[in-house]
Amino acid sequence: MDAIVKNFPASKEKLVRPSQQEAEEAVRTLLRWAGDDPAREGLVDTPKRVAAAYLELFGGYDQSAEEVLGRTFEEVSGYDDIVLVRDIPFFSHCEHHMLPIKGKAHVGYLPNGRVLGLSKIARVVEIFGRRLQTQENLTAQIAHAIEETLKPRGVAVMIEAEHMCMEMRGVQKQGSQTITTTFTGEIKSDAAEQARFFMLVRNR
Repeated sequence: MDAIVKNFPASKEKLVRPSQQEAEEAVRTLLRWAGDDPAREGLVDTPKRVAAAYLELFGGYDQSAEEVLGRTFEEVSGYDDIVLVRDIPFFSHCEHHMLPIKGKAHVGYLPNGRVLGLSKIARVVEIFGRRLQTQENLTAQIAHAIEETLKPRGVAVMIEAEHMCMEMRGVQKQGSQTITTTFTGEIKSDAAEQARFFMLVRNR
């Protein structure tokens, strides 16, 4: 899984973030490339707005899933059945075309003496979503972060998403959905547990 879950270059520590001015100039270059005039009234402030939006849209690079998941709870009164948070909405961006991905994540795990605060699961989805992604990588990263931090008996992640790179360009197939899943531990080795996970996700 390690080869899948890492979407940072090996030299991440050496990367230097460009200045605000450099980012804005890059947007002006793209505006000219698109065929418009960045000096016209409606576009004068666009580079500044885009740079600010990127800091928000890709804020996951500045956050650590491990830190978010760091606090767990042991007072569970012996509870050891599946914990599932479903229909977690998220936005991301395709790393190939930098176009939006919109979908829902369903995340479950089998506790091994400890549980997570439920909001932490949604936060992890958001952290990895706010990075350039493929859906496959996003699915694996969420599962890997919970697996490594909580050490549960098993993790299940399912993502359903629409990709604007398919809907706005290329084949232009609106409304198509992509579904990805990742299972670990007891859930990966037990088809009945996988079936139960899908049943709980679909049981509205």
